[in-house]
Amino acid sequence: MPFSPKASDSPAKFSLDFIREMPKADLHLHLDGSLRIESLIEMAKAGKIELPSYTVDGLYDKVFKSHYANLGEYLNGFQYTCAVLRDLENMERASYELAMDNLEEGVNYIEVRFAPQLLMDPANGIGFDEVMHAVNNGLARAKSEYNQRPDVGLSEGLKPPFEYGIINCAMRMFGKKGFSPYYTQLFNLMRDHDDMAVIKAAAMEMIRASIRMRDEEGLPIVGLDIAGQENGYPAKKFKEVYEYAHQNFLLKTVHAGEAYGAESIFEALTKCYADRLGHGYSLFSPDMIEDASIKDKKAYSEHLASYIADRRIAVEVCLTSNLQTNPAIGDIKNHNFKHMLENRLATVICTDNRLVSRTTVSDEYKLALDNFPVPVKRLKDMVAYGFKKNFFPGSYIEKRAYAKHTLNYFDTIAHKYGLI
Repeated sequence: MPFSPKASDSPAKFSLDFIREMPKADLHLHLDGSLRIESLIEMAKAGKIELPSYTVDGLYDKVFKSHYANLGEYLNGFQYTCAVLRDLENMERASYELAMDNLEEGVNYIEVRFAPQLLMDPANGIGFDEVMHAVNNGLARAKSEYNQRPDVGLSEGLKPPFEYGIINCAMRMFGKKGFSPYYTQLFNLMRDHDDMAVIKAAAMEMIRASIRMRDEEGLPIVGLDIAGQENGYPAKKFKEVYEYAHQNFLLKTVHAGEAYGAESIFEALTKCYADRLGHGYSLFSPDMIEDASIKDKKAYSEHLASYIADRRIAVEVCLTSNLQTNPAIGDIKNHNFKHMLENRLATVICTDNRLVSRTTVSDEYKLALDNFPVPVKRLKDMVAYGFKKNFFPGSYIEKRAYAKHTLNYFDTIAHKYGLI
């Protein structure tokens, strides 16, 4: 049925039941930050991996908190999730469970991102190919099971099928004494090189392997990302890596503007050919700009925001994560999401890390819709960006058909709840 909002286009009150039932996409979803906490405990016990606690309440109290002091504390839990994931059976299980958890709340398209090299263990035969196959096997199993259901399909009234893509992350930096066997080995092999040379070599190795597996084995590796500390490790240092991806038709997103100024976002666009932006929070915080050559910080931010809006470059918005890693934001109503809405940016609501941020896609939508003025029509636009701005693994024609069906299904659910 065609979309026709109720009498006014003013913000509506959206129930959690409606939000859970409407179709959704999550385009910024870290595998290693989104394990089921019960599975983490079980995997750790089986693998004799030490955790600060082996109870759900204990881990929530000591590691995966509702609030964090800073980004460093937020990232602390990844040492435990990566440790248990450095096992092929656990990788496949975690990927399968992540897909099923999303499907349980009406998320029918996800792009799972992770750094394969953090999960590699060369001494135990876990290389890049093994990691990628294990993760894909788990996601593919969930897809096969779900899409066989009689209420799922591309016919009118049916729930949209489950689809997914994989985004491989290069790391902006990594300590020589870190917990990754791959990086430890690489630093030892290249000990005569400076740290950045080692990090860039790892990134180039990863992108070449990603494109090989996409082209030769058909794995749905759809994009490249760089993650990790922005400050001191600017996107422009990875220009060659992104150029290689660009030349080989691999789509690109960049963690930019999460904990550094708008100049980081500009570099992501101009040096890395970014098709989407991860977080983009600082776009509307001129005070975060540190580049001394930018004299009028407010004008710089305004021009950049206008450019991003005009080009429809989607921003992967992670509200809870931003509140946790940047305590200075304070109340959710202070989040720059309000400026993204006012400036008509293409925004996609995402989780970032379901475990570390103790959230779901439905929770993130509820947080956004309860605190910012979003009418039904604008909500549908936000949902649409998740399907129109994703890095769909099929052809453009297939992507259009899938997006069209999904948005028609949004109308069906909105009508069921009396919103249109």
